Amino acid sequence: MKKTFYSNGKLLITAEYVVLDGAKALALPTKFGQNLIIEKGKNNQMDWKSFDKDGSIWFEDSISFESIINKESFGADKIKTTLVEILHEAYVLNPKFIGDSEGYTISTELTFPKLWGLGTSSTLINNIAQWLDIDAFELLRRSFGGSGYDIACAQKDTPILYWLEDGKPRIEKTVFNPPFASNMYFVYLNKKQSSKAAIASYYNKQNNIGEASKKINQITESLLIAEDLKTFAYLIEKHEMIMSDVLEMQTIQETYFSDFKGVVKSLGAWGGDFVLVLSKNDPSEYFKEKGFPTILTYEEMILK
Repeated sequence: MKKTFYSNGKLLITAEYVVLDGAKALALPTKFGQNLIIEKGKNNQMDWKSFDKDGSIWFEDSISFESIINKESFGADKIKTTLVEILHEAYVLNPKFIGDSEGYTISTELTFPKLWGLGTSSTLINNIAQWLDIDAFELLRRSFGGSGYDIACAQKDTPILYWLEDGKPRIEKTVFNPPFASNMYFVYLNKKQSSKAAIASYYNKQNNIGEASKKINQITESLLIAEDLKTFAYLIEKHEMIMSDVLEMQTIQETYFSDFKGVVKSLGAWGGDFVLVLSKNDPSEYFKEKGFPTILTYEEMILK
């Protein structure tokens, strides 16, 4: 009965935050992702193990079907509570997986370190949706919330344009294969950002962003046809300044890397996870000296 499902991780190149209000985003699925392995179990429960990339177990517990049906909360155990919330909403959408089963043995396997923030939750939600043949976007809406671009990346193996139209996801496969890809790097900031907290902060600071969204849309479209690094870098800097005004925050480059001879852009939640770095030369030594040793090339990170 063993079944295995896989979903891609994600990086949001443009329209972070404003994608929630209909702006068009460029998003890239990554070569990293997560597996979900389902096997027959017993005792009307799920025996669950979650493995990090290095093979260590970062979550292990048994969850009764009753807990899932009743959406039981487990107080300080936030991981178990969140998992039960997702499984409860999945049960609402397809109750047969509990009604027709004696139990499950389930494991998840990340192919990237959990702290990288490439989509531990979104890949899980999409994998569960694949397993139970339910709508992953609806499961996300009922559980975590968010724009859904990460679910789209989980499902697609090419770069995408993603936006919300009347609250519904719109996905368009696109071509993004810049001739200067060798000048693009991804640097991990050693800090995991909470998407939920970042989104809440955005809504608290939100002003009239209609004009900002229009400008971001233009930048997103222009980035797809940029033929040289200089033009691409200019557009990325422009994007950062627009979002800096919207969020009333300094850009990541102003905050940490003001002396860097290149361009640094936040990806997704500002202040954590990965940043995009544009540089004529390999910037590894600069970032290592700053205390950021995890640097991936475009080729190492992005699924093509």
